[in-house]
Amino acid sequence: MQCTVEPLEGNKVNVNISVDVTEFDRDVEIAYRKLAREVRIAGFRPGKAPRKVIDAHLGEAGMKAARAQAIEDAVPKYLAEAVKQHDIDIIATPKVDHVHGAEELGAPISFHCEMEIRPVITVAGYAGLRVELPATTATEKEIDDVVNNERKRHGTLVDAARPIATGDQVTVDLSAARDGTPVPGLNVEAWLYEVGRGWVAEGFDAQLVGMSAGEEAAFTAVPNGNTDEAQFSLKVVKVQELQLPELTDAWVADTFGEFDTVDAWRSALRERMSESRLNQARNSVVDRVTDELAKLVDIELPQPMVEGDLQSRVRNTVETFQRQGIAIAQFLQITGQTEEQFIEQLRDQSRKAVRVDLALRAIAKDRNIEVDDQAIEDEYERIAQRAGVKPARVKKLYEKNDAVGDLRAQLRKSAALEWLVREVTYVDETGATIATDMLLREGVNIDPASDTGVGVGGDDESNTGEDATSTVADEPKGD
Repeated sequence: MQCTVEPLEGNKVNVNISVDVTEFDRDVEIAYRKLAREVRIAGFRPGKAPRKVIDAHLGEAGMKAARAQAIEDAVPKYLAEAVKQHDIDIIATPKVDHVHGAEELGAPISFHCEMEIRPVITVAGYAGLRVELPATTATEKEIDDVVNNERKRHGTLVDAARPIATGDQVTVDLSAARDGTPVPGLNVEAWLYEVGRGWVAEGFDAQLVGMSAGEEAAFTAVPNGNTDEAQFSLKVVKVQELQLPELTDAWVADTFGEFDTVDAWRSALRERMSESRLNQARNSVVDRVTDELAKLVDIELPQPMVEGDLQSRVRNTVETFQRQGIAIAQFLQITGQTEEQFIEQLRDQSRKAVRVDLALRAIAKDRNIEVDDQAIEDEYERIAQRAGVKPARVKKLYEKNDAVGDLRAQLRKSAALEWLVREVTYVDETGATIATDMLLREGVNIDPASDTGVGVGGDDESNTGEDATSTVADEPKGD
């Protein structure tokens, strides 16, 4: 096979392939073996008739049928060899419109096709990336809120001989109707309600403030979650206020036992809340970094990459729902989405994934990040452990599917992402710097198959990462 590759505009290459008679005749011979299983010739079992006998039996029509079968089977093989030989990073399945010499018996064949390839970009500003994360320490106000909520939980309701104020607990008889028909859920007696919650309707709490026990009111308002007005009437049965326990060392000791003083309790709250905040920030690092990285990629995205990722994303989402016993139609109904809205949300995620994919490849190239054979072997081991099979089986599957190059690219992007998350500047909502050493003290958990854009291909993506894990797990467990 002879092959040449010519670059074209718009992230495309033109691939020209020619195959001599001798090489192509081996493909024709394979096609004859297929044809032999389909024809019935006296004296020969199915699939055992030799080529000359088939030619004598079928004549020129049989020769052309075998040649057509050989072209159908061999052209994709030659295309795959060309892609591998010239390391062409295709993002869409190439299509051949015409094969020269296809109908000339005994002649060589040649063909060409345009292949859409992954764009190679540069990313300016990635080294100085600034990423905002949730604050990693609790503020005094947040601690005060927790303390006050705990005091409220242990508070005591007492009758208040005064008009209603925001924060009071009131017992009311409430009714609401629309054109004489009661509004569901808004007709109750002796209902205990905390003024200021805003649970009923806009303006409802304002009506209550200033009223006293025994007073009644009628007004019109739009119930929450509705668009049409309703006629409300209410009667205040009781007004109560919540008396909070005094915040003393004795109260803290009696209530919680493990703390002797207010300061000790607040210190424990601060430590627990800050640890929770820190974990929240750690868990969002990769997602926030890739969000900011994606913003640096300002090119027209190749649609085959977006659509290929979208198809995988939709399939994986539907399969996840099915494993949980949820039909996609049921999910859409529960969430109030149309199918189009659901797909568009996933499409946005695919667009981000493509941007991140291109950016990480650019960073890996710029930083001279490479993946050696040992790293590939280590990844086989990791996938094997997750799939519950031997590493040799994983390796064999990747080699069989010509997916080792894809795996190497995935690991290279993962390494680029790991480098990036250690180099960017992290700040909280106030602009204060978050120490990288503290944030990444427990390491960076980056899965090559994670939803960060590190595993984006075209519409013919090979089995890698999680897909490979499931594929290996489903493989027969023989030798």
